[in-house]
Amino acid sequence: MEKIKVGVSSEIGPLNGVILHTPGPEVENMTPEHAERALYSDILNLSVATKEYAHLKGILEKVSATYEVKDLLVSALVDDAVKEELIRSITIQEDATAEIDFLLQMPAKLLATQLIEGVVLKRDNLTRFLSKERYSMRPLHNFLFTRDASMILWDEVLIGKMANKVRERETLIMETIFKNHPALGVKTINTPFSSGGSHLFPNATIEGGDVQVASENVLLVGKGARTSSEGIDFLIEVIKSKKTSLKHLIVQELPDSPESFIHLDMTFTFLNQDACLIYEPLILHNTKFHTIHITIDNGVVTGIHERKNIVNALHHVGFEFKPVFCGGRADPWIMEREQWHSGANFFAFAPGKVIGYERNSYTLDEMDKHGFEIIRAQEFIAKGLNHTDYSKLVITIPGSELARGGGGARCMTMPISREKVDW
Repeated sequence: MEKIKVGVSSEIGPLNGVILHTPGPEVENMTPEHAERALYSDILNLSVATKEYAHLKGILEKVSATYEVKDLLVSALVDDAVKEELIRSITIQEDATAEIDFLLQMPAKLLATQLIEGVVLKRDNLTRFLSKERYSMRPLHNFLFTRDASMILWDEVLIGKMANKVRERETLIMETIFKNHPALGVKTINTPFSSGGSHLFPNATIEGGDVQVASENVLLVGKGARTSSEGIDFLIEVIKSKKTSLKHLIVQELPDSPESFIHLDMTFTFLNQDACLIYEPLILHNTKFHTIHITIDNGVVTGIHERKNIVNALHHVGFEFKPVFCGGRADPWIMEREQWHSGANFFAFAPGKVIGYERNSYTLDEMDKHGFEIIRAQEFIAKGLNHTDYSKLVITIPGSELARGGGGARCMTMPISREKVDW
């Protein structure tokens, strides 16, 4: 596997490399009783979800190099020292040190599978025999949403600090991959209380669904249920420490409920150099949720100002974006329904070339009005169509099951390499 030049300086630059995780048995390794703890509102049908996911992966394989989490992890775990360090970190974090010797004996491929799909509890003493738990180390039900546990900020990787304990192992796995895979080896930035992180922000959480690299100088961050103000303060300190030229940090407050607002990218995503997809009631209406514009120059915070909304804040830093409306504009009920099923969560693999769910028909109608050609993934793949033949394109994927997991195309993709955009 050739060395990958890791770097992301926009949300829309032509994609060169992306990390995916095809959902596996870990998605079904739960019961209705445990679904909420696993951060699901329902149980997915794996056979259907896998077929739907194959459309997403099939598109991305036509336009970029794709890398599966498990394959990358296996390659990193071939090194015995890396393997032992990860096992000890995870078992200490999850109070499962009794599993260390058992895990150390596993070959890399089996270990990677166990760390993702879960380690079944051995009933070898009275306490374990009486335990109501099925697993000593729970499955990573949410790992198909590769966006959240790590994020590329320009030429470095920020390791997330997840808001929910059930997802903490994902960050350790992604850190191991980025630090130790022979094709990566990129510098990682650790958030507070991740390994090597600072203890200055004890309540810091930050997840990739809330972080969007708009350009080389502009970063958007959502503050809500998954990313805390202290997490953003930590990010400010990271930017300050670089002592670079002017950087703009645009912060959008998000509601704590309903759960469809868990991340910024459920309400706002970039489409190309002059268009963005928004959930209008939150992004443009007058609400109690603030939009804050922070400027950082040469290691110093030089200003903190409130802006009218994200589109207005982007205008202040030199960008003119036309909003495309999730769910259309005619009926608030339809807007709300489509936002719930990730109608604002699109993924750009090149400027004006995006992927989203086909079920959000009103959103797609809006995109059609803005000049986007709408093509189903099955047709795009089967007919061998080329995205370069279109100026603006939406490739739609089925999402009857995947959408019920609580995320869309952006949630399920973790870009590691993009070409720069000519603004």
